[in-house]
Amino acid sequence: MTNAAKESKAQKAERLKRTMNPWEGLEEIRRFAREGFDSIPPEWIGTYFRWWGVYTQGDGAGVTGGQGGEGRALQRFMVRIRIPNGMMSSQQLRAIADLTRQHANGIADLTVRQNIQLHWITIESLPEVLDGLWQVGLNTMGACGDVVRNVTGCPVAGVDADEVVDASPLVLEASRLLAGNADFYNLPRKFKISITGCRVWCPYPEINDIGLTALTRVVDGKPEVGFSLRVAGGLSTEPYLGARLNAFVRWNQVLPVVKGIAELFRDSEVLREHRERARLKFLFLKHGWTAERFLGELHERIGFQLDPAVEEQPPDDVYRDHIGIHTQKQSGLSYVGAVALRGRITAEQMHAAANLAERFASGELRATNMQNLLVVNVPTLNSEPLAKELDAIGLKVGGSAFWRGTVACSGTEFCKLAITETKSFSRWLVEELEERLPGFDQHLKLHVTGCPNSCGQHWIADIGIEGKKIKVQDRMVDAYYFCVGGALGLHQVTARPVGYRCAATEVPDALERLLGRYLAQREPGENLRRFFVRHSDTELREFLAGESLAPVARDLPDPARSLTSAGGVSD
Repeated sequence: MTNAAKESKAQKAERLKRTMNPWEGLEEIRRFAREGFDSIPPEWIGTYFRWWGVYTQGDGAGVTGGQGGEGRALQRFMVRIRIPNGMMSSQQLRAIADLTRQHANGIADLTVRQNIQLHWITIESLPEVLDGLWQVGLNTMGACGDVVRNVTGCPVAGVDADEVVDASPLVLEASRLLAGNADFYNLPRKFKISITGCRVWCPYPEINDIGLTALTRVVDGKPEVGFSLRVAGGLSTEPYLGARLNAFVRWNQVLPVVKGIAELFRDSEVLREHRERARLKFLFLKHGWTAERFLGELHERIGFQLDPAVEEQPPDDVYRDHIGIHTQKQSGLSYVGAVALRGRITAEQMHAAANLAERFASGELRATNMQNLLVVNVPTLNSEPLAKELDAIGLKVGGSAFWRGTVACSGTEFCKLAITETKSFSRWLVEELEERLPGFDQHLKLHVTGCPNSCGQHWIADIGIEGKKIKVQDRMVDAYYFCVGGALGLHQVTARPVGYRCAATEVPDALERLLGRYLAQREPGENLRRFFVRHSDTELREFLAGESLAPVARDLPDPARSLTSAGGVSD
């Protein structure tokens, strides 16, 4: 007699998804709240809750405190609020602040997909949190799980003085079409969409499964706005920058195209075989697909032919954070962008920001992909007073290159997959660099990610550091591995691992040496990207270490532990 083959993670996930559409289980959630945490079955803890934007929260030790590639969980939850295009009213932000204060220990995080995450939520309070969000037109459905995630767009859509078109109506329509739609509850894994009408591509279309960027063509002497189309972008342990298809997508074709690509992903059986390869990019990375084949499959799916692509102008070394005071396209109005350092924001700050948005403007706010907060439609005369008030509550309108350029994932504070603590570390790192390199005059994207899954998007940063552990005096301590030179737009390239890692406590020293060398040796007009291109990995490693060192491997996780398949808190 032989034992039955053990069910793989992919097989288990597919079985559970076939068994139930989690979006139909709201009454189950309410029952769990009445009966307590012990009443929740494992399939809800490990799978179904995610469709509601809910994960169990880690115990603070991260992956190293558990077994099998995942840390231990508390009887508390992370709840992610889906905010399409990052667009919020002051009433909505105030409601989030109230829920944060009542149920989430007073803190929240702005994410790299324009969401807001709460932590410390108990099962008893979860229905109250969901109901409180629904009352102000917000929800968590589709913020996690094997579904279409929050659809992102330019946070200054509709007000940007230089935009090609306001694409936010398409973002909202795509979100309404896909989020909560039973036809799309069971995708192979998560699916990310970005639609933007801006010229600087601030929602990072290059790293989305679908990236649509506005451009203009001339037909019979008349301009027509449409979209360039990229597919299959993604980061994690195997980054892939999206493939541009030979297609010009008209405005009225955007939703059919988005739906068609989502269907192609949904119906791909080969992408359901391995959880760690269940993303659209693996059709290109592992299964031999080309842009031409993908476009052909898409045409067959949607039932019409897209026009050929037209020439586009990717942004050239543009900083995409929207921080500061900027004149809008509407006469007499401006928008004001403030930094929520490493995305962390308190209930008091959210309340204050909502009040300020009503006091000085129209009560409209936006969350950004760099974890920051904007107030739009501000009468220009009110912009400076508003900026001062935001500064006073700790949301700086400006700040150093380090303050405004730092992004951080959740880290071991909340995430069961993280290897290092990131949020407090990032604040300390920024403060150290401001003290050591005052007046540093270059835009800098400094991304901190607590594990190889790249929730902190270190692959697209000027300097990206990836969490590791190393032994120091017989004790395992937080450490970081350095990657440099990531860029999107005209010079798109994933960051180069340069073979250097050090303890977290030594990161400021390493960055001071690297950036100090840049300041001392840069050529006239040379930015960081060009400086990194001009130097070899060996040279950059020496700059970081202060001495010649042999390269150290990235030390990826053991595939048998399936770190990338465990879910995590990635957007």
